[in-house]
Amino acid sequence: MLLAIDIGNTNTVLGVFDGDRLDRSWRIKTDARNTADELALTFQGLLAGHEVTGVAACSTVPGALFELRAMLAAYYAGLPTVVVEPGVHTGVNLLYDNPREVGADRIVNTLAAYHLARGPAIVVDFGTTTNFDVVSARGDFLGGALAPGIEISLDALAARAAQLRKVELVEPRAPIGKNTVEALQSGILYGFAGQVDGLVARLRAELAPADPGGVAVIATGGLAPLMIAHCATVTRHEPDLTLLGLRLIFQRNL
Repeated sequence: MLLAIDIGNTNTVLGVFDGDRLDRSWRIKTDARNTADELALTFQGLLAGHEVTGVAACSTVPGALFELRAMLAAYYAGLPTVVVEPGVHTGVNLLYDNPREVGADRIVNTLAAYHLARGPAIVVDFGTTTNFDVVSARGDFLGGALAPGIEISLDALAARAAQLRKVELVEPRAPIGKNTVEALQSGILYGFAGQVDGLVARLRAELAPADPGGVAVIATGGLAPLMIAHCATVTRHEPDLTLLGLRLIFQRNL
């Protein structure tokens, strides 16, 4: 089985593939202070009963990636391993001013989105930041937009406004909040939904002016389930998009 590992700023997602099928996935918190041995204990506990025959990984956290490499060398030595970094064949052309600035997760998501859409697409990744990744009709990474994530915005409100506080990220009773908690929930939920739809509309119009509606919009990330019902422009939800991309990259580099 292939073990796919996506280390993000807030969460780490890992999954095991049986051939082309994702057999199981897990989401754990990312802690760059974890040592290689601590990572091994966590992974071995989750992977009990799964025989790992290969590893594919990407990371946006350099410290965590260093320890992951050490863990793989110590506990999974000899297994075919692909870590997405410069020099790894992804099949994605980076049409960006400085390709080295592009996060590995954005490259992986671009490949997976093109594999699913077979045409132009926009990936909306609801994570620590909200990433909008634009994929051309040929599968090239064209760039996109980066916005503060939902939880970052909520933390900032609670930290900077004396009478506001952190609230549970759930849908309020109605858009018109009748108390502070519901007003915050409405502002966050519907405000971000409006941001997504507004940005997607602009990106679609630039990407495919003749047929903006033909651009697939794929939502992923930990907070996507909360948002997709309120984003009119999202056409597909793929919670394991990055894991799928890692599988595709692993196959390209065997």
